[in-house]
Amino acid sequence: MLTNLTDVQLVELAVSGETEAFDEIVKRWERKIFALCFGMLNAEADARDAAQETFIAAYRNLANFRGDAKVSSWLHRIAVNQCLTIKRRAKTRSEDFLDESESGEDRTFVAPEHLSPLRTAEQIERLNLVRQAVNSLPDDLKQIVVMKEFEEMTFQQIAETLELPLSTVKSRLYTALKQLRSKMERTPIEVV
Repeated sequence: MLTNLTDVQLVELAVSGETEAFDEIVKRWERKIFALCFGMLNAEADARDAAQETFIAAYRNLANFRGDAKVSSWLHRIAVNQCLTIKRRAKTRSEDFLDESESGEDRTFVAPEHLSPLRTAEQIERLNLVRQAVNSLPDDLKQIVVMKEFEEMTFQQIAETLELPLSTVKSRLYTALKQLRSKMERTPIEVV
C-alpha cells in the first residue's frame, strides 16, 4: 500500500513509472502547498494555479530530485518559485497584486455563534489589517512569515526550502515581525 511508504520511496517509484506513487505525493502535500501559495499570493485562483504548476513542475523534474533535501522542502521551494513567477507576471501586466477589492471579494468569514456581530466585525477588520500588513511586506520577508506563522514550518525547514542560512531566516523573520508590529501600531481598530 502506497500510504505506508515514505516520500522518498514514493519519488523513487514515480521515477520508475508508477504514476499512482506521484498521486500519493500530491494527496499528501496538496493542502500544504495550496496554503503556502495562498499565503503568498492572497488570491484563491492564483494560489490554485501556483499549486497546480508546482506539482506539474515536480512531476516533470522527478528524475532530478537528488534527495539532498526532504521532498516537502523540494515541493515548498518549487511552490515559492511558482508564486514569485505569478507575481512577476502580474506586475508586468500592470495589475496591482495587493488590490483590496480583488483580494477580499472571494472570501467569506463565518463567525462562531457565540460572538456578537460587533465583535465579529472587529475580528474581521483585525484579520484584514493583518492580511494587508503581511501583503505589504517585501517578498523575501513575506514568504518567511507565511512559512513560519501560517505553515508552521521550523526555521530549519524554511532554511532548507529557501536554500538560505538559518541565521538569515531568523533575521528576516525578526525584521518582518518588527515591520508588521510597526504597521499594526499605526492602524488601530476603531470601535464604533
